[in-house]
Amino acid sequence: MGPPSTRVDRWVWAVRLTKTRALAAAACRAGHVRVNGDRAKPATTVRVGDEVRVRGEGPERIVEVAHVVERRVGPVPAAACYVDRTPPPPPPEHVAAAGVRERGAGRPTKRERRELDRLRGRDR
Repeated sequence: MGPPSTRVDRWVWAVRLTKTRALAAAACRAGHVRVNGDRAKPATTVRVGDEVRVRGEGPERIVEVAHVVERRVGPVPAAACYVDRTPPPPPPEHVAAAGVRERGAGRPTKRERRELDRLRGRDR
């Protein structure tokens, strides 16, 4: 049985959501870590049952604390320390296609720009 609570930067690093503890603390200071919906400072405590949201490389990870650990553990024990509530990514057919222009085509004309805006949903 681990401690009842620990610092959020230490826990995020211990369960391998960030590569280093310094990166975990920097993410907290930058506002990329939230505990139960509130921005978390590095010293914010986490307990079993808390929801932690981490924005880092890739999509935002939403996890629920299952076990509190203070020391970094391997990948298999780390996965047992949280319940991943991150929604699955949308299927590729639902992702909007990026506007592709011919190489060397230059700047889009006013008409092309309006068509791109309409495609992207920025219709005025």
